[in-house]
Amino acid sequence: MRRFAVIALLALALLPAGAHAQKQTAVKEFVVGPIKITQPWTRVTPDASTVAGGFMRITNTGTVPDTLIAGTALISHRFEVHEMVMDQGVMKMRELRPGLVIRPGETVELRPGSFHVMFIGLKQRIKLGHPFKGTLVFEKAGTTEIEYSIEPFGTRVPGDGGQPMPRTSETGQHQKKSH
Repeated sequence: MRRFAVIALLALALLPAGAHAQKQTAVKEFVVGPIKITQPWTRVTPDASTVAGGFMRITNTGTVPDTLIAGTALISHRFEVHEMVMDQGVMKMRELRPGLVIRPGETVELRPGSFHVMFIGLKQRIKLGHPFKGTLVFEKAGTTEIEYSIEPFGTRVPGDGGQPMPRTSETGQHQKKSH
């Protein structure tokens, strides 16, 4: 009987850790027409931050190009679609107008140092454990509501726990993947 009690206690002690790990690896997907948005996320912000970046994977399963032209986020006054570009050896961020084109069969990765969305004029600090809702507006597919998960400060890829990435010779240029 005592052995059973010890095993039961150990199982209960491990249950929250297992549930947390399962929650961490769950991938969120949102679909509007032929556009699939996978794992929208952002990072924790310091107290004084007025801006933050948003990241995700967008796949166009359709037969015609579509463009991410706008969006909203409950935590910010403004939302913009941005890209990072090299200008005379200096990496610069700029708004992408009229938006980000996703060609048929293409997956575009919005990630730090590349394409991303900007939350401008933060209304509150972004904190771990406090996901927030927003919308994405596509020229053809229309509007869809999404939810951003929150990763630790310094995260480069969801789930890395904010660990710094090893330095590489990458320039941060845009990375598009085709299926």
